[in-house]
Amino acid sequence: MRVNEYIRLSPVRLIDETGLQVGVVPTDQALAMAKERELDLVEIVPNARPPVVKIMDFGKYQYQKAKEVQQQRTKQKKTEIKGIRLGFKTDDHDLDVRRKQAEKFLAQGHKVKVEIRLRGREKAHQPLAREVLNDFIRSISIPNKVEQEIKKFPGGFNVIIAPQKNAQTQD
Repeated sequence: MRVNEYIRLSPVRLIDETGLQVGVVPTDQALAMAKERELDLVEIVPNARPPVVKIMDFGKYQYQKAKEVQQQRTKQKKTEIKGIRLGFKTDDHDLDVRRKQAEKFLAQGHKVKVEIRLRGREKAHQPLAREVLNDFIRSISIPNKVEQEIKKFPGGFNVIIAPQKNAQTQD
């Protein structure tokens, strides 16, 4: 944004501090009006011909814009990806604990990354690892959708699941 003396084009369409259109005036006259009122002349629409300028307190304007941006950031919903790690030898009770954890994360609106680690000779049983992941996902009682299909990575497989939108009651 151009302010005060940095506005080079003349004439300009002037809007005063109350929002009323003064009309098309020379830039020098608009700048004099702004200084007389102890305010700044700010270019609002630089691409229009003639450019549109407004008399306002530029510092206050910048402060309000910064506050708006900050409020928008705080209103954004942040979703985290929570992780759960399984193995071939994970016992039934431990699987129940991990299932409850996944359900809690999904109920809070987070995505869940479920990993199965394959070590040593377990790497020869890749179809079984996929089956264990699919069984775990089917055992989760919270409605969910697979956001990223089962994918192989160097240590095993992983899948990302997310809560279904229509099942969420939280904003």
